[in-house]
Amino acid sequence: MSDRVLVASFEHEDDLLAATRAVRGRGLHIVDAFTPYAVHGLDKAMGLRSSRLTWVCFICGMIGAGGMLWFENWIAAVAWPIDVGGKPWNSLPSDVPVAFEAAVLLAGFGSVFALFIVSRLFPGRAARIVDLRATDDRFVLVIDQADAAFDVAAVEELLQEFDVVETRELAPSKGGVLG
Repeated sequence: MSDRVLVASFEHEDDLLAATRAVRGRGLHIVDAFTPYAVHGLDKAMGLRSSRLTWVCFICGMIGAGGMLWFENWIAAVAWPIDVGGKPWNSLPSDVPVAFEAAVLLAGFGSVFALFIVSRLFPGRAARIVDLRATDDRFVLVIDQADAAFDVAAVEELLQEFDVVETRELAPSKGGVLG
C-alpha cells in the first residue's frame, strides 16, 4: 500500500455505494470506507470476504465445552472419585450446564481477542483519522494511490458522477495520523 490516499466524502449512502462499485470496477484499491451507521451492501461493493470470526467463535466454544467435560470427568472419576448416593462417577447430564457455560465464556473471549488481533487494535495505537465528520454525518471512501498510473484528476472526475462533496489527497504524518 502506498503512503498516499485519496479521500472522497459523500452526503448520502447511495452515492457512497455507487462510487464504491465504480471505483472497484476501475480496478482501484479501496483502503476503507467510514460511515456514521452500517450501510447494507457496502461489504459486497468493497469486495470484502465474509468474516471468519464465526469459525473462531465456534472452535473456541467447542474447546471450552470439550475441555470442561474432560476436566469434570477427570475430577469425578479419576482424581477424586466419591460415591454420592450411588450416582455414577462420570455422570454426563450433571456436567452439561457447566460445560455450556465454559463454551460461552471461551467463545466470547476467543472472539474478542481474534477481533483485536485481526483489527490490529492494541494499547497505544495511534488513531488514523481521515475526516472528522466521517462518523457524524459524512460517508467517506479512502482510495489507495499505490498504482503508478493512478490519475487523481480522472478519479475525481469519476467521483463527480456520484455527487462527491469533497476530495482530498492525504499522506501519513509522524505517528501514523493522516493529515
